[in-house]
Amino acid sequence: MSPLLLWQYNKAMKHPLEKFIYCPCCGDSQFVVNNASSKRCEVCGFVYYFNPRAAVVAVIRDEKGRLLVARRAHEPAKGTFDLPGGFTECGETAEQSLCREVMEETGITIQSARYLFSEPNIYTYSGMDIHTMDLFFEVVVDSSVAYCSNDDVASLQWIHPENIQPEDFGLCSIRRGIVRLLKDFL
Repeated sequence: MSPLLLWQYNKAMKHPLEKFIYCPCCGDSQFVVNNASSKRCEVCGFVYYFNPRAAVVAVIRDEKGRLLVARRAHEPAKGTFDLPGGFTECGETAEQSLCREVMEETGITIQSARYLFSEPNIYTYSGMDIHTMDLFFEVVVDSSVAYCSNDDVASLQWIHPENIQPEDFGLCSIRRGIVRLLKDFL
């Protein structure tokens, strides 16, 4: 079943652009659902697509095989485990975003990273569901590297893979990523 048909079938599911009432081009209110990812203005013909926002996730491991886990300082999922990372900014590559986010949240300077996989996510922010595509990267650091919790992170801790519980991670994509990591990478 197509995403639009699923959306029409499941009336409880909101269209990702339901809060966008007026055409951003001409300002008219005849801004209607075009398909599962877009709205179209019936006056000027402008079509606005709601594409997933890119986000990066750092799977930071040390030479002992431990994973650096963050505790979220803010909603959504405040107080739950997370992996360092965040949204990409305009003009950045995913790798640049990863380096910036890891530095902001942990104080760690990344020397190299390896792409692992991606997971879709819905991140609720300011009452709106933001669809994201979370790009997971492996980062290996020496366990003696200095780190500190900053920005969106309340605390950081090293955890051995056998002690990781996916249900302790508050964001769905990170939880799915942890399951994949435990099965395939860690």
